[in-house]
Amino acid sequence: MPEYTLRCPPLDTTPRIARDFVNSVLRALGLDALVDDATLCTSELVTNSCIHAKGAGAVFTPHRRTRGRRVTVYDEDRTPPALREGYDGESGRGLWIVDALTDGRWGTELPAPRLGLDGSEGKGVWFELSAAATSEASTVATLGTHAQRCHGR
Repeated sequence: MPEYTLRCPPLDTTPRIARDFVNSVLRALGLDALVDDATLCTSELVTNSCIHAKGAGAVFTPHRRTRGRRVTVYDEDRTPPALREGYDGESGRGLWIVDALTDGRWGTELPAPRLGLDGSEGKGVWFELSAAATSEASTVATLGTHAQRCHGR
């Protein structure tokens, strides 16, 4: 099974590049049913990394799991993300979207492996999607305004 990894600097275009990367990898593996949810979750985690992490960039790695795929977004900030109590029109929805689409199958790795970006350790935020049970929530989930700005839309 090939390994896929993408390294990106913290630019406004990084979430779009990460979405395209995950989309291409999953389609190449014949996992088209996971594409919509995986690209949305990837977009949210990468956007959070672009906005909140103070590092040289991020690394995205989709891993094979028993019944689906795990995507991990690494950055150099060791502060783990947390679901906020509520959100406003500008921010706070990203992790709630990830939580809903993955049925709560997401988490944080600390410390993350050295990224090679500047040699420092950081964190990995991951989510898992099952090939057998994709979520219908992706059809009603919407990105926050902060995600749209970071995505370059």
